[in-house]
Amino acid sequence: MRAERLLSLALLLRNRGRMTAPAIARELEVSVRTVLRDVEALSAAGIPVYSERGRDGGFTLLPGFTTDLTGLTVDETVALLAAATSTAPTSLGMAPAFAAAMRKVTVGLPDTQRAAAARVSERVLVTVSGWLTETRTDRFLGTVQRAVFDDRRLRIRYQPRGRDAGWRTIDPLGLVSAAGRWYLVATHRGSLRTYRLSRMIDVHVLDIESVRPPDFDLAAAWDERRARFRDELVTVTATVRVHDTRLDELVATTISTRDVRPDGDGWSRVDVEFGGARHAGAVMWQLDDDAEILAPTEMRDAVRDRARRLADRHG
Repeated sequence: MRAERLLSLALLLRNRGRMTAPAIARELEVSVRTVLRDVEALSAAGIPVYSERGRDGGFTLLPGFTTDLTGLTVDETVALLAAATSTAPTSLGMAPAFAAAMRKVTVGLPDTQRAAAARVSERVLVTVSGWLTETRTDRFLGTVQRAVFDDRRLRIRYQPRGRDAGWRTIDPLGLVSAAGRWYLVATHRGSLRTYRLSRMIDVHVLDIESVRPPDFDLAAAWDERRARFRDELVTVTATVRVHDTRLDELVATTISTRDVRPDGDGWSRVDVEFGGARHAGAVMWQLDDDAEILAPTEMRDAVRDRARRLADRHG
């Protein structure tokens, strides 16, 4: 709520010029004391707000200062408005504030960028919801979010894949939404770790300030963790025959794809990289009879055996 109000104050001063504290208070529907605190917060954030005394005095932005809003390119505007259509603000409980802030950003754009923004909002929707399922919200997302924002340590009971659940105390650093799943990047005993929120069994926020490494870069940390995971993964290369209508789906669900070649009658042969037999089975099951593993024989046999076990279970 306060972030939205600070943005409103900055835009108000940019558009109106010099304004007294009572005038700002009336415009934003807050008290004069709140205006003074917000002016101080803007100054601390690097927005050059200063006051002038006298009959015609008031608060104003430093002459010559402009926000980055008018410097947005059309592509940057498109990216910004596309982000506004994603499910992240909703799942984080920020949808109303995010929508209000985006309206204010759009108002501050030049005509050409505003037109691009309108086109994007009408034509682009980023969502993980399908026809039958709704967007999943992880049980502890709100709790973890508060700890990240408030710099509080967490005590979590976590269930790693293939291992017993256990308790650990961690310093949360940032949240990442990837492929419809939420992950927490944190440090545990000084080492960087990644935790999937859906694997958290219990979460408690501790009244202890978390330790944050200086100059921590969440995007860089996520890329490094993801690259390390892929490097440590035992991958298998396979040749898959796939119907051309499902080729894009195959490409999107495998680690890598190379050497796509036609195989006649609307089919293609593709060399792909799977993260093991389990991954291959999941992908092939999703593609149904529109795809077939041709080689290696061991992976083809593993997928066939899995199908037989499922058929026997339902026989």
